[in-house]
Amino acid sequence: MTKQNESKRVHNLIIVDESGSMYVIRKQAFTGMNETLQTVRQMQKRFPDQEQRVTLLTFDSGHTTWHYDNTPASETKDLSWKAYNPGGGTPLYDAIGQGISKVNAQIADGDHVLVTIITDGEENSSQEWTLKMVRTMIEKLKKQNWTFTLIGTDNLDVESMAHSFAIEEHMEFHQDVEGTRAMFARERRSRERYNCCVAEDSVMPVGAFFTEETPSDEEG
Repeated sequence: MTKQNESKRVHNLIIVDESGSMYVIRKQAFTGMNETLQTVRQMQKRFPDQEQRVTLLTFDSGHTTWHYDNTPASETKDLSWKAYNPGGGTPLYDAIGQGISKVNAQIADGDHVLVTIITDGEENSSQEWTLKMVRTMIEKLKKQNWTFTLIGTDNLDVESMAHSFAIEEHMEFHQDVEGTRAMFARERRSRERYNCCVAEDSVMPVGAFFTEETPSDEEG
């Protein structure tokens, strides 16, 4: 077997709901996003032949904030507390559509893209994108080294919601301090496994992104 020495690019597209209902877990969501950024930076160090890129956006009905836009992982820093202040409605389709369109315009052949969508509510205020438009784009991009994950609170039917987007990788979490902390920890472990697969030129089984294969890695 011949090893490929060429650098691989991994784009981390992270889309986080900043609508008003997220305020109850503002601190945990803020901390979780920073821990996710830390994980991406760790992956850059662990796999130096991979080029990790970050696009992070938060959204509500009043604004979309691009905290990072195709930024090399090594140039990212943790967000400041003021950078995430939930309020407003949930234009979920617009946020997903804008995020994947932007990254799609920046990638090259052979790049890998991991999309992480975190929300505690359903679509209620999009103006540009429809579910059909988003789903069509997701179905197309899944054939091109894109992996989509949807993470939602347990007040939602996350499985049905993910299915409506044609997303197989989904996880639900309890919208409280402990539930949010555990969700981000599990997401980070899954992100690490994903990057290991990219490094080894292997593919994670469809529907198994969040599967914990080694219970021993659970930290009490």
